[in-house]
Amino acid sequence: MKQAAFGEDNPHRSPREQLLGPMIDAIAQTMDLYGANYSFGQLYGIMFFEDKPMTLEEMKQVMNMSKSNMSYGVRSLIASRMVTKLEEKRERKELYAAETDFFQAFRNFFTLKLQREIDVMQEAMGTAVPELQALIDAEDTPEEERQACLKDLDKLKHAAEYYVWLQQFVSGLAEGTVFGGGLPGRE
Repeated sequence: MKQAAFGEDNPHRSPREQLLGPMIDAIAQTMDLYGANYSFGQLYGIMFFEDKPMTLEEMKQVMNMSKSNMSYGVRSLIASRMVTKLEEKRERKELYAAETDFFQAFRNFFTLKLQREIDVMQEAMGTAVPELQALIDAEDTPEEERQACLKDLDKLKHAAEYYVWLQQFVSGLAEGTVFGGGLPGRE
């Protein structure tokens, strides 16, 4: 796809490029909803419809971004497993390809994000729960403080149950078993 192929003011857009412009924008908006940078969502959308792997230079031309921003965007998409750096090269330049299976992209993206949430929260709870328990058990803790800590501890025990469930969900998502043995429409 040519530079600025999806720009509204580009008179050289093919009918296909004209149709894909709103679709790429929708992909970018959707990714933005989940915390991904809108521009990186556009890049993913462009790569999604590209018929071949792309170099950073090709992406830079299409997106009209600086090389440093483009590089950061690609690293971000690789980290979320929406884009893969390929082993092969074109004219000694690295090649990248988008994950085009939406089911797999969903699994990749959400297993990473949800696992990060689980890890952060379990680490924080692992610190907070024993400290709350120590305050509850301390003889010099005022009764009002002790009761507040008991309520907090109860909330965290409930949260811990949620994170056990969420870990099971994430594990099933990663293994592809969340949807009763497979992904919709997949055998």
